[in-house]
Amino acid sequence: MANPIALLVAGLAGGAGLGALVTATVIDRPAMSKHGMSEGMAHDHSAHDHGQEHAMHDHKKVEASDPAPTLAIEVHPDGPQSRNLHIVTTNFTFDPEGVNGDHRPGHGHAHVYINGVKQPRAYSPWVQLDALPVGTHEIRVTLNANDHGHLATDGTPIEAVTTVTVE
Repeated sequence: MANPIALLVAGLAGGAGLGALVTATVIDRPAMSKHGMSEGMAHDHSAHDHGQEHAMHDHKKVEASDPAPTLAIEVHPDGPQSRNLHIVTTNFTFDPEGVNGDHRPGHGHAHVYINGVKQPRAYSPWVQLDALPVGTHEIRVTLNANDHGHLATDGTPIEAVTTVTVE
């Protein structure tokens, strides 16, 4: 006969893990729907910014070095609801190894927002925007220093904004 204490411990451990998974799934989906995101769209809930004004208060501004980086964004179709975002920069190096470190002039990453909701950080110039719901969406990208401060020129954050319509 099997050891009843071992079976009890195994059952409790398995049940707790399954319960946490189910709870995370149930809690996560309404939050995504609340912000107009489809259930299949991945984004980083731990780093939410709720709108541009609030987002600008979350990060200090870091004056860019000379020559200052430039930023433009292009959105390319990649299926019925997916798009590829091309983050076009000059005088800027994507630096995933330096993230959370000290500011290094001309280095950093980008923050991507869809309809004011922060997405996972961009550590390269190409980002896939997957499963956008039908409708018009504002895509905003900011350039950020390794310490996450918004890179700025004369106090104005370096950012680009465009809209995309999914039919």
